[in-house]
Amino acid sequence: MGFLKDNWWLVVIAVASGFGVVWPSIARMMSGVPQVGVAEAVNLINRRDAVVLDVRTQGEFGAGHLTGARHIPLGDLKTRMSELERYRERPVLVHCASGSRSQVAAKALKDAGFKEVFNLQGGMGAWTQAGMPTEK
Repeated sequence: MGFLKDNWWLVVIAVASGFGVVWPSIARMMSGVPQVGVAEAVNLINRRDAVVLDVRTQGEFGAGHLTGARHIPLGDLKTRMSELERYRERPVLVHCASGSRSQVAAKALKDAGFKEVFNLQGGMGAWTQAGMPTEK
């Protein structure tokens, strides 16, 4: 007990760093946007005709993307949301490089009234690691 009392600042740092590790998972759960793996993403694309939305930068998109993906960088999403209006009733699979930017975009789509929005867990990294096809 004396150690804790003398080193209270270490306890504060430990608690804060633990919270920092857990927060991204909590935020994903609270967003209401399901995370899907590569296999589930393939099923959404092939069986449910999901629209694939790539929110990476132009350079990242040009280096390779999912076949047939629509490209709207995250920074442009709010101003270009109208381009997606016709897909409001279809499933939308959002992805980026790792799944972080796409989580933000997926939440924005969900908040805008899109019925079914999914985030590709692990993003393009997971897709390519699974050996899935891409196009340039």
